[in-house]
Amino acid sequence: MQAVRSILVVLDPEHAHSRALTRAKLIAGVTGARLHLLMCDKKHDHTALLSLLSSQLHDDGYDNVTHEEAWRDNLHDTIIYVQQAEGCELVIKEHRPDNPLKKALLTPSDWKLLRQCPCAVLMVKSERPWTGGKILAAVDVGNQDDDHRRLHASIIDHGYAIAGLAKGELHVISAHPSPMLSASDPTYQLSETIENRYREACKAFQAEYGISDDCLHVAEGPADVLIPFTEKKLDAVVTVIGTVCRTGISGALIGNTSEVVLDALEGDVLVLKSEEAIAHQAELARG
Repeated sequence: MQAVRSILVVLDPEHAHSRALTRAKLIAGVTGARLHLLMCDKKHDHTALLSLLSSQLHDDGYDNVTHEEAWRDNLHDTIIYVQQAEGCELVIKEHRPDNPLKKALLTPSDWKLLRQCPCAVLMVKSERPWTGGKILAAVDVGNQDDDHRRLHASIIDHGYAIAGLAKGELHVISAHPSPMLSASDPTYQLSETIENRYREACKAFQAEYGISDDCLHVAEGPADVLIPFTEKKLDAVVTVIGTVCRTGISGALIGNTSEVVLDALEGDVLVLKSEEAIAHQAELARG
């Protein structure tokens, strides 16, 4: 989080009070990051409001504030275009769930933003202050390849950073699969052996990142069920999750875990991507 030097704050033209801006001020107050305010509205002019917000931020001690209005073909394309043009490392946007019928017919704009944005995205869902709250980081310790290890490191680093600026406590959730009798590896045929394997992996993970037993939660089942369950049990204010950025038909049908849990989580959600995914999405955005 300390590496974030520029934050893109997406403002909602229909809601004067911006939860996204509240979170951006908290982060920028600690990191000193530049705030770039973006209003996406092709129907109305918001120049006066943007100037007023920038002036208020300057008065509050935020010295590096810029703003613009923009609109391209749609909301997520506009956000990504500005993110690339401004070189922002973090996008903060308020998430408002689409109605169920619309979601069944059309991939929600926020899902598309999570898939295609070449940087971290913080979806703000709650007005609850972060101060003193629990931060939940979701990892899959069963995946130890280099890509997952780097993504895990980023998830934990961001979790600790948010816990530090919010004076909160970091918790970690790792879900492991249910037994499959058809699995070729006998390890995955029995619950006991699967859990033991994950517990062993967790010990190494805990030692590497300094996670105490009280703050580690390992459970059997699908991540898109267990992550919201654990968030509610802990009453976490922020959940940090990584995504593999699945695209194409499979992504349209089943979505990434981050997309599936987005509406199920009650607190804010920070979605991170692997270095490879960021590079790939940045190349697509430039194209």
